[in-house]
Amino acid sequence: MIFKDYYKILGLETNKITTDEIKQAYREQAKKYHPDVNVGNRLSEERFKDINEAYRVLSDATARRKYDRMWVSRIGNRRKKQVYEESKRNKNDVFSDFFHMFFGEEENKEEESTTKKSKKNPPIKGENIETAISISIEEAFYGLNKKISLRTVDGKMKTFDIKVPAGIRNNEKIRLIGQGKAGQFGGKNGDLFIKIQIEPNSKFELVGYDLYTHLNLTPWEAALGTRVNLEGIDDTVSVYIPAGIESGEKLRIPGKGYKDGKGGRGDLTATIKIMVPKQLTDEEKELYEKLKEISNFNPRTKNK
Repeated sequence: MIFKDYYKILGLETNKITTDEIKQAYREQAKKYHPDVNVGNRLSEERFKDINEAYRVLSDATARRKYDRMWVSRIGNRRKKQVYEESKRNKNDVFSDFFHMFFGEEENKEEESTTKKSKKNPPIKGENIETAISISIEEAFYGLNKKISLRTVDGKMKTFDIKVPAGIRNNEKIRLIGQGKAGQFGGKNGDLFIKIQIEPNSKFELVGYDLYTHLNLTPWEAALGTRVNLEGIDDTVSVYIPAGIESGEKLRIPGKGYKDGKGGRGDLTATIKIMVPKQLTDEEKELYEKLKEISNFNPRTKNK
């Protein structure tokens, strides 16, 4: 009879582990070698039997103590490689003769009648799935209900109704419980995580909780100073423009940015851009010509 290293079969290097660690190791190996994902692979089927056999022994406190005494004497400090397949095993037997040392013939016969999806196997939760969708800054600010269609693992299209909360953060995830991959052995389904990607547009850019925009001014507004209306994401703000402001300068309006999730707001920052008219009336052209004659201003000198 060939000795089997049940710990190594479950991918474990030592017997100094907890029952929970054994259960976790079993789940990982069972998922990897399950017949449903290795159809027609005889070696995987045999390995799956060994994995179930190993878990059956190591999950039973009495059987594990008995096995550990043999394991220590066999393995010791040498840790030599063990043979998993037993050449004289009866092909109709679910568990090996080595397994009979820990469980009687009567219980072993009961195991022989169970299917590959035996209820003796602990439940394994299905894997989570993650996808991403893009929404505008305005949609993220106000929130929305949205329908999305995704292709499931079996190739079918499925539609989901999701609620995007107002003020959601960029790359934040929405969780749909139980909409991931199916569980095994009665385990719960995995979850579906939808990552929200907030896309900038021509009007606003989102950085943290702050919103950035542009404010276009005429040359005379920039030179003389004025008060103009700046359109924010949810209202219009009256902004004072100091005389002599230049393109590229920034004006910050506190509390008019994006929602911070705590009842407050970030800031709204407007970058000034001075716009020159491309077509002038005769009167405008005359005024510019006169300004050219009387002005000593030269933007290309150091002293402006």
